[in-house]
Amino acid sequence: MSLVAVAQFAPGADREENLRSIRALATQAVARGATLVVLPEYSSYFTPEMGADWVEAAEPLDGPFVSGLASVARELGIHLVAGFLQSTAEERFSNTLVAVDAAGEVAATYRKIHLYDAFGQRESDWVVPGPIAPPETFEWEGLTVGLQTCYDVRFPEVTRRLVDAGADLVLVPSEWVRGPLKEHHWRTLITARALENTIFVAAADHAPPIGVGNSMVVDPMGVELVTIGEQTAVAVAEVSRERLEAVREVNPALALRRFRVS
Repeated sequence: MSLVAVAQFAPGADREENLRSIRALATQAVARGATLVVLPEYSSYFTPEMGADWVEAAEPLDGPFVSGLASVARELGIHLVAGFLQSTAEERFSNTLVAVDAAGEVAATYRKIHLYDAFGQRESDWVVPGPIAPPETFEWEGLTVGLQTCYDVRFPEVTRRLVDAGADLVLVPSEWVRGPLKEHHWRTLITARALENTIFVAAADHAPPIGVGNSMVVDPMGVELVTIGEQTAVAVAEVSRERLEAVREVNPALALRRFRVS
């Protein structure tokens, strides 16, 4: 039995405090049997307004935040996935996801491709978009796992490229900002990406007041297996190869495709 957890909290400007929250949530998840824990986008640093302080808070892949994640992963013997501010050669940072394995090694990274220049926001003022490159995936308990971030979920081709690269489970660390209809969009899009690709999707959001919360795991038939409301919490769900295969036997949508994403 493979158990994945989504861990929901509201990161702040103190990296060490964020790491303490991550450790506490991951420990709860492990106590419930999870061996893969998904945390939100911007887990290393977050304030209500993006600005120069975010650039100053950015750090390299081998910096203290990822080192802290690796320490937790090694101690608990799990995979951890979280978003952080990665430094670049520019006066902007990269919105990066990192997956670390149970040995504390980096298993995969992903730099957000579609920046949140929408709903009155301008993420691209401070963030360098990720490259259009072959997706990085990693193996976890017999499943192939892919990564994407927040606003990317509005672009179905991002998830489809991951599926074409073999992903069975897609993780979506996010900071989904609250606003009119935004919770509806979040729940609909996460469910659609799972349903149309016949995959599992595990999406971890920030807790309110800025994020919508509602971190969830959705199965290949579009069923919400677990959902968190508005509080800081952990939710755990079972994912399996057997469920994937059973759904794809009933709904062989991937096999019946007439178009391909290049």
